[in-house]
Amino acid sequence: MKHLSSILIALALALVIAGTLPAQVCADSLPEYISEVKVYEGNCDKAASEGFKILSDDKGDPVDLNQGSGSTDTGAKGNKKVYLGYKTTTVRSEAITDLALMNMKGGYDVAEYDKLMDGQMSRQIVPFVENFLAAIDEYRENYESADVKNRQRAQYIHDVLNKLTDDDTGGAGLGDLLLNETVYEIAKPRYEALSDKEKEKKSLYDVNNQVRDSLPEAEKNKHADILTIIAQANGKATLMLSNLLTRAADTSDDTWLERFEGTDYDSLLQLESGSPTDRIKKLARKYDDAANSFLDLWEDFREDLLKYDEYTQIIENYDSESVQQAFDSFRNLSENSTEEEIAEAAAAFTEAQGKMMEMVKAAEMVAICDHLENTDYGDGTMLDFFTQPTEDVEDDTTVLYPLIASLSAGQIAGLEFITIRELMIIALSEPEKYSDVNLDIITETSVYDGVDRAIYQKGGVALTSEALRSDAMKNSVSEYEAASFSAWSIAMMTLTAASFVAFAASAVTWRYMSVKASYWSDFLSSPNLTEATFTELKNQGIQYKIVVPDPELGPRGVRNIFFDELYASRAAISKYVTIGIGVAMIIIGAITIYLSYRDMKEHYDVDFTPIPHYMIEKKDLVGYNTDGDQIVLKNQSAYYKAVESNRKKGDSYYNDIGSCADMNGCVNPQWLALYAVKNEAMSPILASSLKVVVGDATVPQGYVTGIHMFGEKAAFNLNDSHYCWNQSAKSVMVYFKVATAASPSAGTTGSSFSAGYLAIAGVAGLAIGALISGIAVSSLNKKKAKKAGA
Repeated sequence: MKHLSSILIALALALVIAGTLPAQVCADSLPEYISEVKVYEGNCDKAASEGFKILSDDKGDPVDLNQGSGSTDTGAKGNKKVYLGYKTTTVRSEAITDLALMNMKGGYDVAEYDKLMDGQMSRQIVPFVENFLAAIDEYRENYESADVKNRQRAQYIHDVLNKLTDDDTGGAGLGDLLLNETVYEIAKPRYEALSDKEKEKKSLYDVNNQVRDSLPEAEKNKHADILTIIAQANGKATLMLSNLLTRAADTSDDTWLERFEGTDYDSLLQLESGSPTDRIKKLARKYDDAANSFLDLWEDFREDLLKYDEYTQIIENYDSESVQQAFDSFRNLSENSTEEEIAEAAAAFTEAQGKMMEMVKAAEMVAICDHLENTDYGDGTMLDFFTQPTEDVEDDTTVLYPLIASLSAGQIAGLEFITIRELMIIALSEPEKYSDVNLDIITETSVYDGVDRAIYQKGGVALTSEALRSDAMKNSVSEYEAASFSAWSIAMMTLTAASFVAFAASAVTWRYMSVKASYWSDFLSSPNLTEATFTELKNQGIQYKIVVPDPELGPRGVRNIFFDELYASRAAISKYVTIGIGVAMIIIGAITIYLSYRDMKEHYDVDFTPIPHYMIEKKDLVGYNTDGDQIVLKNQSAYYKAVESNRKKGDSYYNDIGSCADMNGCVNPQWLALYAVKNEAMSPILASSLKVVVGDATVPQGYVTGIHMFGEKAAFNLNDSHYCWNQSAKSVMVYFKVATAASPSAGTTGSSFSAGYLAIAGVAGLAIGALISGIAVSSLNKKKAKKAGA
């Protein structure tokens, strides 16, 4: 039996680090996924040296995703080429699963996210920690307990918890840390000592942070910040922590199951004071909430109890040698293994893993069933009690009050993180078997492993939702379709136009007068003029006079003829007026050009707001509890992270949007930020499927999605006219496909405050469950012998 138990335990614990093994040993045979993307503005000369491939067309030429969408008008920022770089991986867990876009005015809210996180701390984290301190206290007491069973159990849990480390305390293990006061326990008395007025300004969380920061250096690594751990640790770590502490609870010499044997509803009533009605009410206040929590676990456990024969068959059919062989074959795979060998070994590994877990559960349930069947309770057995139909218990939850009264405060606090089967295991475990478990095969892991803790920094995460995006669309970017000029610019444009008209009129007058003056001067100076001509001119009212003829020109010559000097004087006046208006027009025009350029520059040179480093859909972040209150689910894997660009300090717009990528190349009216996510619940993007289509909105055959806007599935035109100066820029769509095969390792890296927080950390359950596998098999053998004797 020891051999079987060691296989069960070793394999169960190994599963904690086995998740990435398949991808590591057969990397060459797996498809390539997108692991990282980067946007290059201007040029992509450094992409290859940085390990990025550039998205190219069918000819292999890099594709400019901007396609002249900017503007070259006066005051505009011009155009800039934009390229998409990407890296690949064969490790599925490292793959990007989606690429989404958010524009500068697209509908997101940073303040709402921060407010939601503050609410989560006050409404969820603090109450949870406050309630769970009972389990921590019992763990501490048991660790130094004189009771051998409790001490061995707590010390085993301590050793397992030490495999979970806290980055904020220099990598100290939680097993050691939780033996000391947490920062919260130090901060709480200080907070309670504040006046009501002071409490309005400071929350318990604020005081908690102040205490943490004020601890002497020698003390900082001794006290865990339990609020931060519960709020920020990855889901598996938080669930395991909660589950293990519940297992370490209960400081009594006897087990909860032993206490339950001697407890009934009537005896509980006798312990209360007052009238019968008052006693009933007091019991309800004490036990009803916990009874309802226990009731949520009832049906699953009852169904397991009714599968006794099925579980005994599983134990009888279990082949430990074939399971071990399957795991050995998988571990022996290498890069030289063929695809057939890899596929066969992987399939055998998965099957053996399933059989292993199935066997552990079967062993546990057989032991539990036998114990309950052989233990009297009320008018029947414990087995009769726990196989009552769920609807009967729902009709009268008072039948559960004796059971709840038998649990310790720490166990009651952990009902959300433990199953009835596991509670049974705690009661049935043999203390000496804890020492048989080899914990050396478990590597130490940070509780924050896989969690980007930057999502907890204020101002760095934005919340988006269909409602926010809808409101943003109502205030669309149509104001960018035409430039708007200031009142001063419009006035100066009008004045410039008027001065131009005046200048033109004056110039025409000047020209007319000059021509007339020249004409008449030439005409009247002609030596061919006759008396008849002069008589005709006189009859037409033209005034003139003839100066003494010049003898050298003959009797008909004329040296000077004037015609009232009208045209000559008017021509001179027009000349000076035209010159004056022209100078004024140049000055007014220059002012107008300056004001217009300034307005155009302001029009094109839009002030960019900061790009949020993370974006998350509200529906992926919030849910509702049984009371209908909104709560934070906080699934970290749903956080989209802004893609980086080659923009660096000193470059244009770095002070505005940092190094976050703008698919518009910082030359358009809004930034268009690209976000990537690695979500285990989604399928990874296949690198070979990346396809860019320019100038054609037709979806390529076989594709259904691509780089899209948040809330949409269809690929989005990166040069959509709403976000570009150049309304005639070519459309650009980037399409991709995702892998269809299911992920080999299911799970979540989310916080414990998620829809799946009742999915207990399997490794801890398997490890401790294996401790009673000997009891189960021994019980089964006794059962067989009893039947044979009959």
